Amino acid sequence: MEIGVIFAGFGGQGILLAGKVLAQAAMERGFEVTWLPSYGPEMRGGTANCTVVVADEPVGSPIVDRPQVLVAMNGPSLERFGPRVAPGGVIIFNSSLVAAPPNRRDVRILPLPMNEIAQELGEARAANMVGLGAVVKVLGLFPLEAVTEAMAKELGARGRERLLAVNRQALLRGFSLA
Repeated sequence: MEIGVIFAGFGGQGILLAGKVLAQAAMERGFEVTWLPSYGPEMRGGTANCTVVVADEPVGSPIVDRPQVLVAMNGPSLERFGPRVAPGGVIIFNSSLVAAPPNRRDVRILPLPMNEIAQELGEARAANMVGLGAVVKVLGLFPLEAVTEAMAKELGARGRERLLAVNRQALLRGFSLA
């Protein structure tokens, strides 16, 4: 088994963090994992994406041409990576920022209002965790608790209890909507 996941969006949307948390959770559950970040020279507003490969055997390459899952946080990311998703795969997109869903019948299309959910929770930066929660449900490889533990390690728990609580809620919302 080898599954490729691409997270894509603008810099500042937490794209790399979402991928890193998924990779950490998978690794801690005994899977073989690669995480490959890619971003433009801009700190915020430029393009950012990362690829996570989760496998039960050593991963041959971190590069994924035909991902099984895509999380597109904005329109340009959906346009760029949507056509590459393997038939039978899943496209999760941020319907808060993407007006038109992809026109594909060979994949599952999952629109999630990630920005609205994050704002309802009181933390706009948690939109990425809504998408990550949906990925965890779609993959079905390990429980959501593995991801919340990895997220706490990645963000650092000291002094960030409110941020961690909001991100946990965002993960749960994405998981429940997938």
